Amino acid sequence: MSALMDTLPLASLLAHHAALKPSTVALSDESTELTWAELESRTNRVARALLAHGVQTDDLISIALPNENAFLEACFACWKAGATPQPLSSRLPRAEMEAIIALAKPSIIIARPDLEIGHPTITYSDLLAAESDDTPLPLVIASCFKAPTSGGSSGRPKLILSGEPATIDVSIASAWRLGSEDVALIPGPLYHTGPFTTAINAMAAGTKLVVQPRFDAEAVLEAIDRHKASWLCLVPTMMNRIWKLDDAVKAKYDITSLKTMWHIAAPCPAWLKQVWIDWIGAGAVWELYGATESIAGTVIDGTEWLAHRGSVGRVFSGQIKIFGDDGRELPPGETGEVFMRAAEEGQVTYRYVGAEANTRGEWHSLGDMGYFDAEGYLYLGDRRGDMILVGGSNVYPAEVEAAIEEHPDVQSCAVIGLPDDDLGARVHAIVQPRPGLPSLALQEFVAERLVRYKQPRSYEFTDAPLRDAAGKVRRSRLRSERIAAGE
Repeated sequence: MSALMDTLPLASLLAHHAALKPSTVALSDESTELTWAELESRTNRVARALLAHGVQTDDLISIALPNENAFLEACFACWKAGATPQPLSSRLPRAEMEAIIALAKPSIIIARPDLEIGHPTITYSDLLAAESDDTPLPLVIASCFKAPTSGGSSGRPKLILSGEPATIDVSIASAWRLGSEDVALIPGPLYHTGPFTTAINAMAAGTKLVVQPRFDAEAVLEAIDRHKASWLCLVPTMMNRIWKLDDAVKAKYDITSLKTMWHIAAPCPAWLKQVWIDWIGAGAVWELYGATESIAGTVIDGTEWLAHRGSVGRVFSGQIKIFGDDGRELPPGETGEVFMRAAEEGQVTYRYVGAEANTRGEWHSLGDMGYFDAEGYLYLGDRRGDMILVGGSNVYPAEVEAAIEEHPDVQSCAVIGLPDDDLGARVHAIVQPRPGLPSLALQEFVAERLVRYKQPRSYEFTDAPLRDAAGKVRRSRLRSERIAAGE
């Protein structure tokens, strides 16, 4: 592909691949496969239906659909109509969904017919049925590529509007280790920016994309085997659940086709990363640290990680510095707050709706703590607001969670700080055991891995999921709920 064609409007991407390989399968949701030509035709029809409903250039369109072909079809139809997709979890509580819709003010909400909210919705199938004209539309490029949501550390929803237009640099696919002959598997929720962005990058590469309806540990291995998937994107919670499958279950499936596994979105415990490196090879394990805000990011592969254990890599886009509380840039080895700046002076990569950015001039913080080593590798702690001060000592929940989740019978956990008259705060662990194990004796197990002041002083066991489908946990909400209950 020539340099002049490296950047394509997203509105033209499907037509580009349809012209090259019209009958090749582009997208599968495990029940239906669509070729590039079919995708181009269907999304042209839906884009025309959106315009007939009054959609204007740069409107937001909320897409509250589960993981299925229709989700991605709706996104491309939005771009062809000159609009911006605003992804939503179709399982959000009604109050939270309505709060997001109040911020977004979408011109249309595309949803399943059983979604009950106080706003009119329309199904994807109704939009498709409303229009038979599948000819290409005049090119319009929305000024905003996407508008995902985030609960943030406060738990209040906000929109993160991309500062980039609805175009894509197709050459970036090589940085993701994606090629047109790959088969990419996405088990994560498309409403979350990680799976959303990686799915679009896979389609930019002309890759066959397989979208799973929901994450299921064994189903991921079965899909790798059945589709001969070569590329996979996970979060550490998914990695943990796959690894903890019985050895006999893992042995049922041939995953030798897998050449690249990215993990994103949350800190990965060192022990978990090590077992995956041992399982599929250091060259296959890749990690991205970044954010929906797309200001800057780091990348590391498994081979580098073995030489810099615990690092999230070196900066590959934008700029990152570590600042102390006094605003001073900190030298290598000193922990402070992670601040980011876009690569180009004055470049705006995002805009919040419903929240204020945490900035120092052009430097932006997402609340992470960390430090650089002398070779420029970044190491992360927790979010500033999640850190627990126990008798004057800092305790980072992710470190405690990693120690607990190393136990073979722990499915997931969340660690928070609760008020303590003696220490100021005590470490409290909320643990989700594997099914059929209502409680575990974890004190001795954790004592072998953590110094005394970092060990939980209280445990709570639950069968309710602690993390959402994207592997995120809202510690602030868990803490508030327990304080309100008098714990």
